[in-house]
Amino acid sequence: MKTLAPIILSGGAGTRLWPLSREKHPKQLLPLIGEDSLLQATIRRLDGLKGIKLNAPIIVCNEEYRFVIAEQLRIMDRKGTILLEPTGRNTAPALTLAALAAMREESDPVLLVMPSDHVIMDIESFQAAALKGMSQAMDGNIVTFGIAPDAPETGYGYIQSGELVGHDEAIFHIARFVEKPDLSTAQAYLDAGSYLWNSRLFMMRASVWLSAIGKCRADILTACQIAWDQGSVDGEFLRVDKNAFEQCPGDSIDYAVMERLSINNSELPAGVVIPLSADWSDVGVWDSLWQVLPKDDAGNVSRGDVLLNDCRNTLVISESRLAACVGIENMIVVETADAILVVHKDKTQDVKLIVDSLKRQGRSEGQLHRKVFRPWGWYDGIDFGERFQVKRIVVKPGAALSLQMHHHRAEHWVVVRGTARVTRNEEIYLVSENESTYIPLGTSHRLENPGCVPLEMIEIQSGSYLGEDDIVRFEDIYGRKKY
Repeated sequence: MKTLAPIILSGGAGTRLWPLSREKHPKQLLPLIGEDSLLQATIRRLDGLKGIKLNAPIIVCNEEYRFVIAEQLRIMDRKGTILLEPTGRNTAPALTLAALAAMREESDPVLLVMPSDHVIMDIESFQAAALKGMSQAMDGNIVTFGIAPDAPETGYGYIQSGELVGHDEAIFHIARFVEKPDLSTAQAYLDAGSYLWNSRLFMMRASVWLSAIGKCRADILTACQIAWDQGSVDGEFLRVDKNAFEQCPGDSIDYAVMERLSINNSELPAGVVIPLSADWSDVGVWDSLWQVLPKDDAGNVSRGDVLLNDCRNTLVISESRLAACVGIENMIVVETADAILVVHKDKTQDVKLIVDSLKRQGRSEGQLHRKVFRPWGWYDGIDFGERFQVKRIVVKPGAALSLQMHHHRAEHWVVVRGTARVTRNEEIYLVSENESTYIPLGTSHRLENPGCVPLEMIEIQSGSYLGEDDIVRFEDIYGRKKY
């Protein structure tokens, strides 16, 4: 039976979907369309694929996302390989590492490479295209999928389809890749009928990719091979060698290999494109999210506590309070606990400029939500001022924070729900609901949840410096290094 290994690339930051998407918790980890996150929806996209042995997915991600991704797999009751990139080097090195990992599990599976942040509504059409691509990949070709355009889109790259492959009316040789065009060029591509949007979905045998990247970018293959050979298994994560991978050049799959494929180049496999009509979107900007979500009779999309009056073609999302809009049209309004975005739909590409400005100013809103996820649970910074900070903390059953100490702050913990096991220097004791304890500055301490319900508590910090980098870790069950 043919074996398919899903490769899910989950390294993007999704800055144009700020303030929901943040650098430390990007769009692929968010439930933007339904109850599943975009990553979870990507994993489920192959469920029920017939006639194929489907391996567990290999998810290539930034180290920052590893615990959230592991938790999302656990919620789905799915197994998967989480392959950690020490630093971002673009998609070609990521796929090279994934191919090496796939061949560890199977001699030479076909890889289906999927970005983790796309939306595909028509699963049946997607799976039919994947099966067609599987046959081409088994023949040694490198396959990509082009989206049939319905508008002169300037936010996507394009693929020009060439001659038919054999007698199949739905598989074409790749004539060329082209960059994101201006509006008039995009209209010309749409009128020509031979151009498709570049979906960044690919299929090929693992050995075919490794051979192709070796011929096109031997420096990338060499660096990845060394990083892989010197890597290690860290619990449920695969780690490659940090120093070796940092020597790897960065490049995309398109630039490194796909644009070099030619039916006249006998040194490389053939590149083919399969048109795909499956209600696809890369939801890269707020306008594209509005397009794929269900709308009311006036073209509005609302989520959360939202009141609309005389509004049209507008997206309003509210996470923490009432959002009321009157008489607006073609607008995006997004409210979170710490930020509000208001932007015209024609300007959603420019949201990234706001994130860039936040970074230049050193503001945390570009990187983190007020609610921050950790492997043990999460915390929400609900108030702060000079020399104090208040957090709501939730610890999962059986989870534990690291054994740690702070140089500049003391902490007062009040248990609201559940039972806490507290280590304070040499003491170990329980704190129950409506009880509290005090952790003086410079005291080694640990917080654990020994119960079967989430532990909820309020933490009041006081001191001269309250930054998250004032943590000295002595022990940590999650393998995190001390700051």
